[in-house]
Amino acid sequence: MIFYLTQMLLPHFSALDVFKYHTVRAGGAAVTGFLFCLLVGPKLIEMLRALKVGQIIKKDHVADLHALHKSKAGTPTMGGIIILLSTVLSLLLWSTLTNRLLWVALGMLLLLGAVGFIDDYIKMRRKHNDGLSARAKFAGQIISGGLLGLYLLFFPITVSEIWVGPRDIQDWDKLARVLIASEEAPERSVEGRIWAALSEEDQAVLRLATEVKFLPREYQFEVLSGINAVLNQHRLDEVYTVGEDDAAALTGFAAQDYSDLNAQDRVRYNRLILEAALPGIVAPSVPNLHTKVGVPGFKDFHIPLGPFYVLFVILIIVGVSNAVNLTDGLDGLAAGTSIVSILTFAAIAYVVSRADWSYYLYLTYIPEASELFVFGAALLGTGLGFLWFNAHPAEVFMGDTGSLALGGAIGTMAILTKQELLLPIVAGLFVMEAGSVLIQVGSYKLTGKRVFRMAPLHHHFELLGWSETKVTLRFWIIAFIFALLSLTTLKLR
Repeated sequence: MIFYLTQMLLPHFSALDVFKYHTVRAGGAAVTGFLFCLLVGPKLIEMLRALKVGQIIKKDHVADLHALHKSKAGTPTMGGIIILLSTVLSLLLWSTLTNRLLWVALGMLLLLGAVGFIDDYIKMRRKHNDGLSARAKFAGQIISGGLLGLYLLFFPITVSEIWVGPRDIQDWDKLARVLIASEEAPERSVEGRIWAALSEEDQAVLRLATEVKFLPREYQFEVLSGINAVLNQHRLDEVYTVGEDDAAALTGFAAQDYSDLNAQDRVRYNRLILEAALPGIVAPSVPNLHTKVGVPGFKDFHIPLGPFYVLFVILIIVGVSNAVNLTDGLDGLAAGTSIVSILTFAAIAYVVSRADWSYYLYLTYIPEASELFVFGAALLGTGLGFLWFNAHPAEVFMGDTGSLALGGAIGTMAILTKQELLLPIVAGLFVMEAGSVLIQVGSYKLTGKRVFRMAPLHHHFELLGWSETKVTLRFWIIAFIFALLSLTTLKLR
């Protein structure tokens, strides 16, 4: 709302132009989300107390742990409602509501939050620590992940290359000669239209390319800037006939009315025409990139999954939401570590939404991911706001309402930024927590012995004598180290 309001007032107050920048709106979303939590939090906590939505502490199995945590009995839970409500309010104020990836991410946050809310509500009604059955909870997570996977399969993210970069030009000498040769008939071919649209400086650079063995990188960028301007401003389909041998994607664009294409699809259409008109000169785009998974540390290496990508998405959503849920066992632990992961993916979303940065780091360029930066910032602010009340000794717990929602948001951001395989590093602390449960269960079933004093891992260290605050702070540090490690892998490409 603030974005649209400032755009309306822009003719009268030019300084309001700053609100078009994602960094400004992200900062506003983070601060607003934090303030909303501080305003809404106390009232919701009192309401939960009045409804007697309190945490129940089990005494079964580990008496020592019960002795440590029994004072928490009766603390209001379902506090994830504070996070969800504040995030929605913040995004309504600061985001551009036409971005579909924003709605996808917000939808997954609320959908997983709804599954957690049902689980918490059943616990409240039964006055017992058991809510939804494991099967029902998994079903909710699987359905949520399946809906996301199917949506991305049939309505792909804008991830294919659209702008031409230096790596896309396979033969600079040939490109220069083909463009120069079209000088006499500039409006009869794709190369002729490009040549006519280039500046005299760009044309001089191309003439230089026919005389030198290597064209300096700064000159390459000058020419490519001119070519990309043509892709953005001209209709190359007017001078190119789509043939039967052309790519299916190109034929698909040709079947549509050009006026119905959005700005990004028009550029992509021109890019595909450029590839078809200049084979062996302009490298072809990677097909079906939306169902391929990039491998951290490798340039342009993707694992094709095809329709199995839907199952991969389900695995991510179920795995991450459960991992965050398992981590939510100490005051501030899940909230703090989730903030670190969300901040990391928000930064990645900003990088992949920029053509220059994503190109430099060999990342998939996703122009639609720009608003995910604002989404991540809003979650960051609300996470910090919730942590205000959740810090030890906690006034409220997030419950499954918050933990499943945050896990779903983290997994969704990894998927929408096409950094799925970076997720185990970004969320390394959650992997440790979930892994400790798997190891404990597997070891006990196979050998009858336990590896840890108790799983998840944070309880193991509690039973070793670490204070709750020490465990939480040290796990925050570990989460932060994983986040830094994940960011360093971006440069390794």
